[in-house]
Amino acid sequence: MSFHHISVLLHETVESLAIRPDGIYVDGTLGGGGHGVAVASRLQQGGMLIGIDQDEDAVRAAGERLEAFGSRVRIVRDNYVNLPSVLDSFGIDRVDGIYLDLGVSSYQLDTAERGFSYMEDAPLDMRMDRRKERTAADLVNGCSEQELARIIRDYGEDRCARSIARHIVEARKKQRIETTGELTAIIRRSIPKKLQVGGGHPAMRTFQALRIELNGELEVLEQSIDRMIDRLKPGGRLSIITFHSLEDRIVKNGFRKNENPCICPPDFPVCVCGRKSKGRVVTGKPILPSEREREENTRSRSAKLRVFERGQ
Repeated sequence: MSFHHISVLLHETVESLAIRPDGIYVDGTLGGGGHGVAVASRLQQGGMLIGIDQDEDAVRAAGERLEAFGSRVRIVRDNYVNLPSVLDSFGIDRVDGIYLDLGVSSYQLDTAERGFSYMEDAPLDMRMDRRKERTAADLVNGCSEQELARIIRDYGEDRCARSIARHIVEARKKQRIETTGELTAIIRRSIPKKLQVGGGHPAMRTFQALRIELNGELEVLEQSIDRMIDRLKPGGRLSIITFHSLEDRIVKNGFRKNENPCICPPDFPVCVCGRKSKGRVVTGKPILPSEREREENTRSRSAKLRVFERGQ
């Protein structure tokens, strides 16, 4: 199966970066290279796009798609949390723009064997980086009932988290849970029928929660925002597309903290903490997909784009 992914908020993201033809840009979640092609096509002599992705299939597919741009594009298989060391390896101190398209790709969802989807029966995997040993099956079969409930509640925001966790633990006493189909059936039994009407697929929230926990997605995002802003040139921009409230909250708060880092009590007449602003939030409210995009690509419906600009 070829790597297929429809880039969300493509035009809006590229425009938000205010691309300079000779600038250096980083795509921290390269995926199939959709955003990458749009950025690289605007670069001229001296310009460079560095693409980072931890998924070997994405690296291969994007490499083929971006091959025509030659040395203008460099691709690295890594996690964007390591962006500082990636830039150091190229001898680059600061860049003109960085962008992230978070979450799971269309390819990862549509390739059953990757184990991200609850729509087809497949091994319960969910690793974005398959060099790592731990899978979602290990998570489901190894965590305590309390830990599973916490993961599903905090990362899936599912009010049936405790019931789902209890049913998982009961089921695995009989045999190890190995497939997405087995887990989906357990989740269905855990949620009252009346709550399964009109709320989307009953397994959706649990699968999201397990994927986030397994891949450390929220921790990586929290750790990365300051690091990325620190590696921007004056006037450089960081643009991040999120797909659920947990990610969006981290980005919103991270940007706000970098714009106004002062921790002095509100009644202090002047700042004495010494913390200086690193720039400004460009997007007072997040940029949302157009109605047409939401109709053409249902996976774009929850997308939000926020942008931060590094100060002078």
